[in-house]
Amino acid sequence: MTIQIFGTMKCKDTQKAIRFFKERSITTQFVDLKVKSVSKGELNKISQRIPVQELIDTEGKQYRKRNLGYMKFDIEQELLDDPLLFRTPIVRSDMGVTLGYQPDIWKQWIEKLRE
Repeated sequence: MTIQIFGTMKCKDTQKAIRFFKERSITTQFVDLKVKSVSKGELNKISQRIPVQELIDTEGKQYRKRNLGYMKFDIEQELLDDPLLFRTPIVRSDMGVTLGYQPDIWKQWIEKLRE
């Protein structure tokens, strides 16, 4: 099982997610959203499991900095253009996709893998 973790290294929950899988010897691929954006295809796969409205961090610094609370915009396009607007971490595997720190769900993934 390969785990993809989308986030930034400044995000505490992203750090905890990386540590969670490392402690269990699960290989992860970290995608730093400060360096690389999510592709349209990846966003489509993620949004099949998590509505795109939930992916945008309306409480985050980047959202406030860009004054998006006062504008109408296409959420999907904004996320593609500015990956720092994502709520993080986004953890993706063959088993599914989670948003935020979700260790209980990740434990279920690992248990299914080991069955």
